[in-house]
Amino acid sequence: MIVGSRFAGFGHYVPERRVDNAELERHFGLEDGWIEARTGIRSRRWAQDGERLTDMAANAGKAALEQSGFAPKEMGFVLLATSTPDHLLPPSAPLLAHKLGMVSSSAVDLAGACSGFLQALVMADALVRTQAKPVLLVAANILSRRINWQERGSTILFADAAGAVVLAPSLERRGLLASAFVSAGAHYDLIGIPAGGSAHPFDAGMEPADARMTMRDGRKVFTLAVDMMCSLAEQALGDAGLAREQIDRFIPHQANGRMIDAVTERLRLPPEKAVRSLTEFGNSSAATIPLSLSLSQQERPFKTGETLLMTAAGAGMSACAVVWQVAHC
Repeated sequence: MIVGSRFAGFGHYVPERRVDNAELERHFGLEDGWIEARTGIRSRRWAQDGERLTDMAANAGKAALEQSGFAPKEMGFVLLATSTPDHLLPPSAPLLAHKLGMVSSSAVDLAGACSGFLQALVMADALVRTQAKPVLLVAANILSRRINWQERGSTILFADAAGAVVLAPSLERRGLLASAFVSAGAHYDLIGIPAGGSAHPFDAGMEPADARMTMRDGRKVFTLAVDMMCSLAEQALGDAGLAREQIDRFIPHQANGRMIDAVTERLRLPPEKAVRSLTEFGNSSAATIPLSLSLSQQERPFKTGETLLMTAAGAGMSACAVVWQVAHC
């Protein structure tokens, strides 16, 4: 009887092009070290010309599949969390599944922005438990092609990456222990790309900036995100019946270093428990948590019984927190 789900494989992909802070500091006329001091980021990866979102997602997905030992044809579902699909229509997940040789898998795009991976993880867990089939979950973004060069505060943060996990059925009562969600639609327009949807279609008279990402009030985004991430993390811990001392690793959304510091401190977690990938890889929205999971697995493999706390908040404004216990592989 399937009673839980387990991480069966991890994978990630980052583009070869590395953009160091010095390049952006020269562009914006900033002092050396200005970006790292304010964001905790030293470098980020940006996609090469011609590199597609589904190519990046396929590279991460292939790595996760190989580590899991499952064949592509064994996957029951493919979930792709992205804010930068190859096209507005059709969805990108079916193409991703095709590139990975998953001819009979159902494939769905999820547009949850920075919270997208955690939202998809909860959905994937439900699919695994009810369908008794493994699920490939990929989060990927090419944010560099949506950067607004008139907006320094967001340009220095965003990056491109893909992270993937394979979830498989488990006979252990582990895996997802608790989750919590919230959305604050009153702040819907704090982060976004103005044009491209049905409310503001692309047209010949459109301003170039309308097709680029904008962060209308960075301070408000910071305050809201920290509040949402902390309150949901506390709710999920309470629902799981766990104390913060029982968390082995904290994997927050890698928005910027100050946000990670603020959330970690407010939750009263030891700083060494917070996993960080943004120093070298920047903020790739939904991809940051699976990227961090994959890098953590490489550096120090997860052990059976380890308890993970993951939380994220972003555009929408939507947020999610998950408490996860590692099951035997």
